[in-house]
Amino acid sequence: MLSELQEMILTDQQIKEAIDNGEIVIEPLDFSNLGTNSYDVHLGKWLATYDDEVLDAKKHNKITTFEIPEEGYILLPGKLYLGVTHEYTETHATVPFLEGKSSVGRLGIDIHATAGKGDVGFCNYWTLEISCSQKVRIYAGMPIGQLIYFTVDGGIDNYYNKKQNAKYNARSPKPMESMMWRNKF
Repeated sequence: MLSELQEMILTDQQIKEAIDNGEIVIEPLDFSNLGTNSYDVHLGKWLATYDDEVLDAKKHNKITTFEIPEEGYILLPGKLYLGVTHEYTETHATVPFLEGKSSVGRLGIDIHATAGKGDVGFCNYWTLEISCSQKVRIYAGMPIGQLIYFTVDGGIDNYYNKKQNAKYNARSPKPMESMMWRNKF
């Protein structure tokens, strides 16, 4: 029964153990970013915006990628920005969830519209779907989110990094645009 299923979030000790045995990979790894039950990730230096004002789910919507200047970059409300984590991660035995840090939320910044959950086998940088409620200046390297790891109960046949139809397997330190157009609908 679903009500009997229990989820368990890894603690700092369990995250360290998973890193030691290769079940979790974080590059660069800095244990000062390890919280009680999460690992803090930072905003990478790349942002992207879509070229077209109207996006089409059935077509490949192109993006323009640019580097965040040292003096920061001002996000505008009503605009979608694709960002990326500074950290490359791999998760081979747990389900990673990326949540925004509360300090980021208190600046009116959302870091993902819908895609906060990764799959077992996800090996990449995290693309962020960034929006804001008012103008706000952001900086490369600022804390942006935290990874929380959930245990998996049962075997896995379909690891994300081994799926032939996985749309986001190509390792890239730059944000990736939507690949919805690759779906059949």
